[in-house]
Amino acid sequence: MDRDCRTRRASILPRFTATFELESHDMKRTVRLTLAGAALLGALGAYAAYPEKTISYIIAFGPGGESDISARLQEPFFQKYAKQTVAIQYKAGAGGATTWSQLNNMPADGYTIVGTNLPHIVLQPLEKDVGYETADIANVYWFHYTPDALMVPADSPYKSVKDLVADAKKKPGQITFSGSGTNSANHLAQQRFDKLAGIKTTYVPFKGTGASNTALLGKQVSGSWGYTTVQMQLGDKARCLAVAMDKRHPAIPDCPTFKELGFDLVGGAYRGIAVPKATPDDVKKQLSELIGKINKDPEFIKKMQENGFAMIDIGLKEMPKFMAEQCKAYTQIATEMGIKKRDPRCQ
Repeated sequence: MDRDCRTRRASILPRFTATFELESHDMKRTVRLTLAGAALLGALGAYAAYPEKTISYIIAFGPGGESDISARLQEPFFQKYAKQTVAIQYKAGAGGATTWSQLNNMPADGYTIVGTNLPHIVLQPLEKDVGYETADIANVYWFHYTPDALMVPADSPYKSVKDLVADAKKKPGQITFSGSGTNSANHLAQQRFDKLAGIKTTYVPFKGTGASNTALLGKQVSGSWGYTTVQMQLGDKARCLAVAMDKRHPAIPDCPTFKELGFDLVGGAYRGIAVPKATPDDVKKQLSELIGKINKDPEFIKKMQENGFAMIDIGLKEMPKFMAEQCKAYTQIATEMGIKKRDPRCQ
């Protein structure tokens, strides 16, 4: 009896629903159909492939620097793994702060990505109000690291770090060094080395490594705080005096480490990609996975290493822990160097 009732009830329900829809007011039927269509589109959208069009890739510095070189090397691999191109643009200013302060006003759809740098995004807000806090930057991936390198023109009278330090002690403040922006890894290296060596030199910030290199080759400065990548670019036009690594870089084995010379200096710059914070989580995840695929491609790794880069892989999952560690480390260094003037939001 109960089974028969359930069977009749089950057979009646579909007919009732169908009758109700047919006999309902046209407006109500339209609303129901529209809602069903929207739900279907929403479900399809959740599984839409990303990216489906060209991505705008904004570099916070001028052309010619490591951020630009990295993006150019990544460019063909976006095509390989996403079947889409990237349009690389440059928005230099204030050591990257001009772009990073505008990041969260950019379209948050995954089609605007911005190159981001450490220690810049920690050090800049520590010193002053630059229009953003470290916590405002939604990093989705850190993909390489470049060790600091101290360089001079090939015909410089400084043949070694020892020569440079000796002259700097005779002429406090007169020896000048170019670097890629204020409160960048280059600036931090110069500050730390001056303290370790007991000297006073003058740091001249430029809008990116490209401009810093031009100043070095044009002998507008005594030397440059750049990276191992810069030495690879400049070749015999510049002389590498030392690199801030635990061991010598395999691409420039003739350049000693600062540690070998008695200075406990190891450091450099991390580079990655960020998006506006309002970017949907699923898009952030897909973008992070895409950069991860590119970063693990053997051909891409080879090209990066040949240009002096050191690979790292920090995706969304590892990001909170990594950023907490970086914020703590750079805040301590900034405090020791007298750079820290504020207590910004780091995470």
